[in-house]
Amino acid sequence: MAGIADALMQELEHEGATTRRVLERVPDGKLDWQPHTKSMTLGRLAHHISTVPGDVATIASVDEFDFANFPRAEQPTTAAGMLESHDQSVAKAKAYLAGLDDASAMSMWKGTMGGNPMMTMPRVAVIRNIMLNHWIHHRGQLSVYLRLLDVPVPSIYGPSADEDPVR
Repeated sequence: MAGIADALMQELEHEGATTRRVLERVPDGKLDWQPHTKSMTLGRLAHHISTVPGDVATIASVDEFDFANFPRAEQPTTAAGMLESHDQSVAKAKAYLAGLDDASAMSMWKGTMGGNPMMTMPRVAVIRNIMLNHWIHHRGQLSVYLRLLDVPVPSIYGPSADEDPVR
């Protein structure tokens, strides 16, 4: 019987390939663009998406993580740099999941901010909710950014309006 990490690994691989297709469409000349003053810039959003899996692997690898001490990677200045960050991040997440056993996956994890409790949940929930759901959420935002910039949106969970010849 496959373990918890095996199922997460399959999902990470599938979503990683999909995320890479979306990141491949990010135009270099528009990294400072933002759809609204309260929104992230295209570059910041793409950078965040490119680093989520590896960052969450770092966070989930310890029993308690203080977000006040979270190391911030420098944002790449090109779309190619975003892809490189993405590939490194997914590789880091895969390495973490490859060593995760079911007992560790089900053990409790605690997130704090400056020592103040923020959340406590099973480690598998951190991986599922933050590494995967949070990542997918931001990828959806990025697809909207691309649409607003008139950049063809790739297929995500089926053909997009740009890839479906019937539309």
